[in-house]
Formats: sequence, C-alpha cells, structure tokens
Amino acid sequence: MQTPTIDIIVPVWNNPFETRACLASVLHYSPEARLVVVDNGSSRETELMLEEFSEPLGERGLFIKSERNLGMVPAINIGLARSDSDVAVILLPHVRVTSDSLAGLVQAAQTPHVGIVSPVFSGSGAPPLPPITPGGTLMETFRVSFATLALRKEMRQQLGDFDEGLDGGEWCLKDYVRRAWKWGYHTCVTSRSHVVCGEETVFGSNVRKLQQSQLSSSTYQERWGIGRHYCIYFGHDTAAGLADTMETITQGARQGHRFTLLLHRRQAADFRRLGWHVRHTGIETQRISMLMPQRNLLLRCTDLRARIPDIIPVRGGSVTNFPGQDTAIPFEEVAAVIGAARADEQSELTPVITETEETAPCSLT
Repeated sequence: MQTPTIDIIVPVWNNPFETRACLASVLHYSPEARLVVVDNGSSRETELMLEEFSEPLGERGLFIKSERNLGMVPAINIGLARSDSDVAVILLPHVRVTSDSLAGLVQAAQTPHVGIVSPVFSGSGAPPLPPITPGGTLMETFRVSFATLALRKEMRQQLGDFDEGLDGGEWCLKDYVRRAWKWGYHTCVTSRSHVVCGEETVFGSNVRKLQQSQLSSSTYQERWGIGRHYCIYFGHDTAAGLADTMETITQGARQGHRFTLLLHRRQAADFRRLGWHVRHTGIETQRISMLMPQRNLLLRCTDLRARIPDIIPVRGGSVTNFPGQDTAIPFEEVAAVIGAARADEQSELTPVITETEETAPCSLT
C-alpha cells in the first residue's frame, strides 16, 4: 500500500516564539510531512522568523504570504487550496505535536467512510470537547476544534472550503461536520493521536465575537435545525429492537443531537458487548443502580434536569411510563425528526449516496 502524503497547514498571525515552537515540534516528530505556512499579515519580526524557518525546507515547505490579516478561516482555506495531499492537517500555532500525533491522525483518516479526524487534546489550552470513552480508540464525534484537525482529500474535494461567513470556531466547524455527513463522511476522534495545547492568544473585541457567534448560530440553525439533548429510558425489560433504535440514535448524533441513555444492568451489559457505548461521543450511557432502581432513576433525571434545563425526556422501546417524567415523548417522535432531516440532506445530493454506501458499517473500535 502506498504511503499517504500529508500536508500540515499552519495559519500564523504574530506570536513568533509560540509559532517557532509549534513548527519545530512538527519538524521533529513529523519529518515526512510538508509544511504549508500561511502568514496572515504578521509583523515584520514574525515574517522574518517564518522566512528563516521555511528557507531550508525546500520542497518540504510552502510559505504563503498575505499582506493583511484576512482572518483565521480564510487563511486555512488558502492553505487547503494549495494542498493536494491525501491528508491535510490543520494545526494552530499554540499546539505542540507529539511522537504519535501525525501517525494516529493519518491512520484514522484512512479508515473507510472517515473524512474528519480529531486528536485527543491536553494542556492548559485544550478545547473543551467531549472525551473519548474509555475502551474506545476511534469514536465518532460531532464537536471538533481548529486547533488540530485532519481532513481526507476526497472529502475536501467534495465539500469545498470552510464557510468564511460563519465564526472562526464552533458554528463554522459544526456546519462543516454536517456537510461532511451529508456526503456520507464520518467525523471521528482517535485516542491514537495526542497533542498538547498552550493558551491560545485571542485577538479582537469580545463584543464583536459574541455578535458574530450569535449570527453564525442563527445561520447554522436556518440551514440544519436546532440540536436537541434527549434523555431516553427504555424500561426494565426492553431488549428486542434496540439495534434499530441505536442506528437511529447514531444518525441523530451525527446531526448534532445529544443523547443520554438510562440503562438497566442487562441493557448496559448488552451495550458494552456490542460496542455501542463507544460508538459516538454524543451518546452517553448511564447505568441505573440495581438497588432501589426507581429512586436512582429519579435522582439521575433530577441531576440531568439541573445541568441541562432544556433536556427532553423520551420513552424508548415499548415503555408507556417514564417515572417522574410526565412530559416524556415517545421515541417515534424523535425518530421522525431525525429521519426527516436525513431525507432532506439526501435529496440535495448529486450524485445521491446509495443505501449501501450510507449504511455500510465503519470500523470505529
């Protein structure tokens, strides 16, 4: 099998010492990759450092200069436009790669149906993303960060650029993840890749950032709808039919919904045996205690409601009563929302993803 080619795209705006440390870590741990540095209108001091750093790289480096600061997302798009590698890795200057960073990302990006890959982050500036569940090595996820992100070539060619009209973070990335899934590409996090984040220097007015985030949120919701958080209780005896239910829940997690599943002991054991507990970071399982289970169920629901006031209780399986949750809706209503959104996505595709391509299993554990 041919070794995949890799470009590492680093958008830079000032912070020369931080940037040098980032680039040095890339050269030390990822000598086979090509560096694509996009100087986004930096000061002369930073520009000189980048020129000095890039000059000895030869064909292993590409230095792109913008005379003014275009913004982070436009700089990333400029770098991606110059990349024809099998895997392009976005890396922000406050991140340091480690010995396993690149290999883990590339390996995951070569997995069938995977298009976007995130590493595991640590350090004082690590983005607050859902953790990978213990026991999982490659899990689907919905939330990622520009701090480090690997993108597969075929997917990049189909999706095009990140939307520069959205914010430079949460909503821009959610939009890209939804577009990727629309084309059948999974977004994953791998425990086989680890990077360390220092504190990111944040520029610009907080008021303007908040305004842009609110506008981007509205734009995203107009395109894709609102992400909900559902709490599902299957009752004590439900076992049959959970495979179909889990497929629907996974589809919902890929659309940005979150799910907390309250499981009795046997159900929790089945989930672990089938690997469902490590399928998606947007799906959390909680095991109900065997000792006074109804009391434990009520306590868990109270805790969830306190932390997530707009959480929606759902009756799963054949359950007609969700103790303490008189407003619980049947799972069929949730499935209808998820199914309608997927049908809308597929109807806009050219060419349309075939059923075989869409439903083909992805090896994520």
